[in-house]
Amino acid sequence: MPTATPDYLQRLAAFAAGLRFEDLPAATVAQARFVIADTVAAIAAGAGEPEVDALAGALAAAGPCRVIGTARRAEAATAAFLNGVAGTWLEIDEGNRFSRGHPAVHALPAALAVAEARHLPGRDLLVATVLGYEIGARIGIAASLRPAMHPHGTWGTVGAAVAVARLAGVDAAQMAEVINIASSLTLASSKRTMLEGGTVRNAYAGVANQMGILAVDLAGCGFCGEFDGLGSVFGSVVSEDFDRARLVEGLGERWQIDQNYFKRHACCRYNHGTLDALDTLLARVPLRADEIARVDVLSYRYAAELDDQAPRNVLAAKFSVPFAVATRIVTGASGLASFTWERVRDDAVRALAARVFVAEDPALTAMLPRLRPARVRITRTDGSVLDAAADANRGDDQDPYGRAELDEKFLELAGRTLSAPAARALHQRLHRLDDVADVAALFA
Repeated sequence: MPTATPDYLQRLAAFAAGLRFEDLPAATVAQARFVIADTVAAIAAGAGEPEVDALAGALAAAGPCRVIGTARRAEAATAAFLNGVAGTWLEIDEGNRFSRGHPAVHALPAALAVAEARHLPGRDLLVATVLGYEIGARIGIAASLRPAMHPHGTWGTVGAAVAVARLAGVDAAQMAEVINIASSLTLASSKRTMLEGGTVRNAYAGVANQMGILAVDLAGCGFCGEFDGLGSVFGSVVSEDFDRARLVEGLGERWQIDQNYFKRHACCRYNHGTLDALDTLLARVPLRADEIARVDVLSYRYAAELDDQAPRNVLAAKFSVPFAVATRIVTGASGLASFTWERVRDDAVRALAARVFVAEDPALTAMLPRLRPARVRITRTDGSVLDAAADANRGDDQDPYGRAELDEKFLELAGRTLSAPAARALHQRLHRLDDVADVAALFA
């Protein structure tokens, strides 16, 4: 039985407690601004959804922190929860393919709420977000979650706690304690929720942010965790494979936030290879749904799980390759407007989705995590066949969106709940975040 903090955790904690703004490469700072802006925009857009608005109305009360996309305010933990829920809702937030999850939406809402409540400078928020992203993503990389687990609400809880602890200015020993405590506050999150359209799934990131704040509060009040909470929870509870050496490999030399991806397709990342291939094909040969006899998709194992041909709601539709293909062909797009209740109920979309078939190709699975490949074959009603393929997905660091495209995405998303002038002003402040004297001024 261990009786002291293991070496790898001491190294991780010392790095997290000691990181300074000056330690970050200029390119990483620039990337962090875009990641923060993208996540804030996803939160603002999600805040306009009926369920999210109802939840905010039920939980928000007087407090110092903005519930983004609304006129409401709340205490830090509640704001972190609500903003985490909103940021997840539309499945349009950024992610990291190596961690197989979404590090920013798990760390930023907690860090933002605490920084706002304490009137901290934007530079502190940026460092905390990069750090929460880094640690959360590294845990995701080092651990192989059980196949039935959903990654939301797991390692992201530790990322949120690290971000908040960094804002609190804890030392290395206290940071290790926060990490150990936060490890025990993760969720037993089920992958079936996303596949079946169980919208409780959209609360997982919110809970992680709330628990991240709680972990720091618990540590500050004298609570303690296991000697190796990370190794225990991510090595034997939610995962049986935890590579401690990989967790700290290259720490401080390469940054996970630099290898993120941004989304323009408003659905699960595992759909994106298929949609990228389909975009290439349709640019070459425009097709109507009634010209298509069937569509066959070969992809990697995670994408092959998204085989629901008749999703019951919008969330399930975002985790359905057949629906994604059908709505792209019928609507001519794959943005937010193509994943709505109207489209879920659209007879033309539903009929085409029933003719889309998905299967795993082990050779494509073997290309993970470097690539997220898909092969699409469309058989037309006249018997002719069209093929298309994609390997690296649009928005990855291998095939990134241009900065202008990301700016356009921000204004499109934020404009769902903010006026155009307010969205533009917020966008400008976020891209000057490290010069902002008081985070509370971001939402002035």
